[in-house]
Parts: sequence; C-alpha cells; structure tokens
Amino acid sequence: MPPSKPVQEFETVRTWFQGLRQQWGEDPNDWDQRLEALAGFCGFVEKDPDTVIKECVRESEAGKRISVKGRRFYNDKIAEWQASLPGDRSAQGRAGNAVRSFLIHNGIFIQSGLQA
Repeated sequence: MPPSKPVQEFETVRTWFQGLRQQWGEDPNDWDQRLEALAGFCGFVEKDPDTVIKECVRESEAGKRISVKGRRFYNDKIAEWQASLPGDRSAQGRAGNAVRSFLIHNGIFIQSGLQA
C-alpha cells in the first residue's frame, strides 16, 4: 500500500532529515528531490517509509538486528526501481542513492554494490 500521507510526515523520514542536517551542518539543499525519490520508491514497492524500515529489522534475543532478508529484498528493489526510471544512469543513480541514504540514516546499512 502506498503512503497514506505525505512521505515527510513519517517518523523515519524525520529521522533521515535530522541525520542529514547533522551530517551537513545545515538543511539539505536537495531535500525536495530526495523526498520525490523516496515517494516514488515507496509507490513502487507499495509500502510507506516506516514499513520499509520495519521490514529491514528483526527482533533477536540480543535486541533489534538488521534483517539480512529484508535488507537484501530492498537492495534488489532499489536496483530494479532505479533501472526503471527515465533519464541517464547518473540521474537514476542519484534517485537510488537518495533511497539508500534514507535506509542508512535509519540504521539499515546498505550500498549500491551489496551482493546477495
């Protein structure tokens, strides 16, 4: 199900924004493009941002851990979505990297070259 409200209203998106602001020392100047990319990806996978993060985490006896299965699923979906976008590879890569940044700032460590 696609997001039921604007993506910027989800807690995980606020976490992402705050992480970028702390990292850069100012508000990200490309925030609107990043939000657009995330909204597009969420529509592609038919999940809201909070659900995407929730599906990348699992509970264990030691507490919360990254779900390898969830991370691999979303890594593959980012690559699939990115390749389906119009524009050149550079534009596609920027969009995919925006989604990866969202995951990373929410504790899901992922990179474009992650292998299964």
